[in-house]
Amino acid sequence: MDWLVAPLTVQLLGAVLVMGGLLHLCSVLLRVRSDAAVARRYHDQQLQRLDLELATASARHRSTLRAVDAGWSGTRKFRVERKVAESDTVTSFYLIPHDGKSLPPFKPGQFLTFQLKLPDRAKPLVRCYSLSDSPSETGHYRISVKRLDPPPKAPEAPPGLSSNFLHREVGEGEILDVKAPAGDFFLDLDERRPIVLIGGGVGITPVFSMLKAACAAGYDQEIWFFSGARFGSDQIYQDDLRALEAAHENVRVCLCYSEPTEDDVLGEGYHHHGWVGVELFKQMLPSNNYVFYICGPPPMMAAVTQDLSDWGVPKADIRMEAFGPASIKKTEAPPASDAPAVTVEFAHSGKTVSWSGAESLLELAEDNDVVIDSGCRAGNCGTCVTAIRSGAVDYATPPAATPDAGSCLPCIARPTSNLVLDA
Repeated sequence: MDWLVAPLTVQLLGAVLVMGGLLHLCSVLLRVRSDAAVARRYHDQQLQRLDLELATASARHRSTLRAVDAGWSGTRKFRVERKVAESDTVTSFYLIPHDGKSLPPFKPGQFLTFQLKLPDRAKPLVRCYSLSDSPSETGHYRISVKRLDPPPKAPEAPPGLSSNFLHREVGEGEILDVKAPAGDFFLDLDERRPIVLIGGGVGITPVFSMLKAACAAGYDQEIWFFSGARFGSDQIYQDDLRALEAAHENVRVCLCYSEPTEDDVLGEGYHHHGWVGVELFKQMLPSNNYVFYICGPPPMMAAVTQDLSDWGVPKADIRMEAFGPASIKKTEAPPASDAPAVTVEFAHSGKTVSWSGAESLLELAEDNDVVIDSGCRAGNCGTCVTAIRSGAVDYATPPAATPDAGSCLPCIARPTSNLVLDA
């Protein structure tokens, strides 16, 4: 029987060894699986930690951007360092902080809001003026202001209060109260799309800031710059425009004069006899595939934006800002006697007044000593946004950005029914 035992023993030992090997392999596999699970948990924890760090960094970045956008709270005192005549009617004011501290950056196209203390007015006159230089010029802010004289056809009309005060009364060394840069009409330098910059009259100022900023930032897309003026002596920044076009292959400048004089030579001093408009764009641009930035008087704005839309330019690619006072025109004639009277209640101030049918709600408030903070007075800046408790309004011209439901922009709004404002 010994001859039978030996093989069985060998087989049993072999089975034991095989089982041992399998158990060891299982143990190794379990350890590997366990290690993999630990590794996955560690990896997931690292991803969660990284996500948290990214979220924190993003929140800090947004906070920093908000701080940059805010600039400063309330007004800050600026000294007029220099006054430079750009033309017979336009003067540039170079402003530096009176406290000697640094200037926060701004977005090209934004504006400053001024509280001007005129000697014959009890309350400051609030006006907005576009920044006309590049944000890369960090030592100063610059605005370029056109002096508004009575029009030739109405010499008895009053001149522009703020512009004449700045031109005639504010000299170098004077101190002005200024709010931080603001406004949603600006060039996004990170967007990197071909652009068309259009300025009508002194509306050139914000788009000129965009052009200088784009050139300083190495913007590598096509840039077309159209400026409309009556004649050569009305055109500002001519030398700067020529220099920027000569220095940057992607920049094309077209100066358009509607009433050129004998001193203006077509093809040398200017490029087009006529108005800035879409028919000209069709002749000069290879397509309509651009982002259009437009600033000018309301009639020009209305015509150009409508024609661009008819040309097939998407609404999102037509970006604009009107300038000047609200276009609600005061009329001498009172409302018809049989027209229903409209009342406006300023709830916080406890005043209820009748609307004449001519003025904006902001003017109505000011006429009745109701304080509503304001800026551009043209529906651009949103400073005057006010809640509507009841009633409805419409606008003489469309606002640059429609306010939230239940609110209005009193600077260009007029009531369409009895109205209660939270002011």
